[in-house]
Amino acid sequence: MTPDEIRSLSAMPPANPSYPRGPYRFLDREYLIITYEADPEAIRAMVPEPLEPDGSGQVHYEWIAMPDSSGFGSYHESGVVIPCLWRGEPVNYTAMMFLNDEPPISAGREIWGFPKRWGEPRLEVRTDTLTGTLDYAGERVAMGTMTYKYEDRMAPDPSRRGAHLRKTAVNLKIIPCVTGGVRIAELVAYNLTDIHMHFHFSGPARLHLVPHINAPVADLPVRRVVEGRHFKADLTLPYGRVLHDYLAPTGEKA
Repeated sequence: MTPDEIRSLSAMPPANPSYPRGPYRFLDREYLIITYEADPEAIRAMVPEPLEPDGSGQVHYEWIAMPDSSGFGSYHESGVVIPCLWRGEPVNYTAMMFLNDEPPISAGREIWGFPKRWGEPRLEVRTDTLTGTLDYAGERVAMGTMTYKYEDRMAPDPSRRGAHLRKTAVNLKIIPCVTGGVRIAELVAYNLTDIHMHFHFSGPARLHLVPHINAPVADLPVRRVVEGRHFKADLTLPYGRVLHDYLAPTGEKA
């Protein structure tokens, strides 16, 4: 294998890369997002500086079903997102993610710094209830339920549809070095593009989180559920950008 061939590889391992080069297109990507109020001190402890919690005291718990994902296949995902501020700009910080497919775990961690681990999430309609579950190592650690297509929230103006998906998302990317230190420590950001909404509903919801050492979603305990949202969209996940480099001499933006 020549140096040029090595540099052209999309990912590890060289003989059978886990994923192709992006951007990555998702079709019929279906969401259940339950917004709830949590402990502000627990939120602050989970958010990496210089990001700041937005002061709402709210957290988004998400389930996503992705049946058609270019390069990644079909899988489900579940995790925790915290509304934050980056230099005054509203952003979403992804705190935890669990999914059941190796290529998007590898790509998510290696490219964008998504905090992904293997788990067994599931999003499905059970009779009249939209139901999300997350199992880790055979134990149920999260369950969310929402009324099915209760209140239509689709914006009449097509240009305003999917605004919530266009919000800047931020991850803390940590890549260790072979010497035992840290090779990469960055806040990175990305913005979804080419968004087409199929539907968007809201309604009453409930969320139950169970303490677990390796799936600590309950570290942000539920004080009060605000609402549930259920929507489906096509979208593109592009490459992102570095907001903050923790290893730079002055810690300035890269």
